[in-house]
Amino acid sequence: MSNALTTYSSSDLREFSTQVFLHFGISRQDAEQAADVLSLADLRGIDSHGMARLHTYFDMLTLGRINPRPNIKIIRDKMSLCTVDGDNGLGLIVGPKANEIAMDKAEAHGSGWVSVRNTNHFGIASYYSLKALERDMIGWSMTNTTKLVAPIWGAERMLGTNPISIAFPGINNPPIVIDFATSAAAYGKIEIALRKGVPVPKGWTINNQGDMTTDPNDMINGGALLPLGSERELGGHKGYALAAMVDILTSVLSGANWGPFAPPFALRQEIPSRSVGKGIGHFFGAMQIDGFMEVDEFKKRIDEWIEVFRNTKPTKGQKAVLIPGDPEHAEEAIRRKSGIPLLQAVVDDLKDISKQTGIPFPDQQ
Repeated sequence: MSNALTTYSSSDLREFSTQVFLHFGISRQDAEQAADVLSLADLRGIDSHGMARLHTYFDMLTLGRINPRPNIKIIRDKMSLCTVDGDNGLGLIVGPKANEIAMDKAEAHGSGWVSVRNTNHFGIASYYSLKALERDMIGWSMTNTTKLVAPIWGAERMLGTNPISIAFPGINNPPIVIDFATSAAAYGKIEIALRKGVPVPKGWTINNQGDMTTDPNDMINGGALLPLGSERELGGHKGYALAAMVDILTSVLSGANWGPFAPPFALRQEIPSRSVGKGIGHFFGAMQIDGFMEVDEFKKRIDEWIEVFRNTKPTKGQKAVLIPGDPEHAEEAIRRKSGIPLLQAVVDDLKDISKQTGIPFPDQQ
């Protein structure tokens, strides 16, 4: 399988995505919103959640498994808290609308917390936490996902990769952006390794017998991802606990399907034996900084925090320690100028969409 990369204009890819969503009768505003979430993933170097995901959205919409024009509504509301039903809409549309509700509630009450049910894959978690920074807030986001992760001492999939993101703004420094799966690796990284035909690091996956493996095929064919930290002795129980926390806040609390009952996003994944709710779930939070201290004072303190940690003595062979969000900030600066590199397998998927819909696929940059 080819590992060759071809570069495309970010704006051209965003417009292609928009046209694909419009093809299904999604409104222009919502289509552009969905494309914006995918675009930011590619710009920030989170390749598994950008254009590489578009064919799956295309397949789900084609089969009628996603509602292209959902009636997204608040079904329970109390001051700074509410539950939103996404009416089985695109997570790329439901997520941003629910996140806006959380921020609006924070404007009114100091903080806002929104649990969401009846939705699906919402893209990168940091898209939502970064949005809060535009309103001088601290942003939180999380989602549950299809079962892919074994619990500690378990040999079967029971939890999703269940990512968490929190973002904090600075003034002179880029924001601190925490965004991670609660599994040892995101499923998209397994897919990328499979496309490239390379092994994954030890500690990421087990096979269907519960044994460690570095072959991505073993995980995909009945194996499982391990929790963040891998084995119990290496802190895997902490990743498992974080995944459980996300599962409960996003899905037990909202009325979505939790744990092994979360419905699949990719078509080849196993359909759960029963339903315990509606769709998958998200959870968004926003906190007004000025409820704690003056906004500029906080941002200056974040700048100082960053500078102190950046001046940590690095280990041998490293120039400096990483601040959460550093790799993505650096990649975004490069890709906004030079374009988005795509694997040939992703390009083939996008050209297949073009062939099926008649939407022109852009020329390489």
